[in-house]
Amino acid sequence: MRQVLADQYAEFAAARAGHLYRSACLLTAGDTHLAEDLVQEALGRLYISWQRVSRVGNPAGYAQTVLTRTFLAHQRRRSSTERATDSLPDRAAADPRDVPLRLTLLEALGRLPAKDRAVVVLRYWEDRSIEETADAMNVSSAAVRTRCTRALGRLRELLGEDLGEYARF
Repeated sequence: MRQVLADQYAEFAAARAGHLYRSACLLTAGDTHLAEDLVQEALGRLYISWQRVSRVGNPAGYAQTVLTRTFLAHQRRRSSTERATDSLPDRAAADPRDVPLRLTLLEALGRLPAKDRAVVVLRYWEDRSIEETADAMNVSSAAVRTRCTRALGRLRELLGEDLGEYARF
């Protein structure tokens, strides 16, 4: 039985790791090293409770919730010990036309507070409902709606005219 559960977990982790990593990259505003750490920690937490999680109707959604909560917990811990930088390191991209847009969006996401960033990623990247987002973040639906409105308004302020010059690609 134990080996069957371990095999199921390994299959699940291999299938979902890429998606979790992409979400973590957005949550961390492009910090790929932190994203890898968050995914590893989330998958570790899932492994510990895999017997229970494997019986859940949507283990992928559960994994995303664990990742989001891991990110928010990390932000709370980090807030007193580390300081974020205002510049991103150079990164290679597959499509050179895409680089300015990606950097602009990642920089704007990085300027949002952690909870606002999590709402934007869950609602608009993960395409989750307000209720699913509220459950993942352990807040009320009204708080999600308020954060969405505030976060999108802040993104519009940050991106302003800059986004228009990249839209032609």
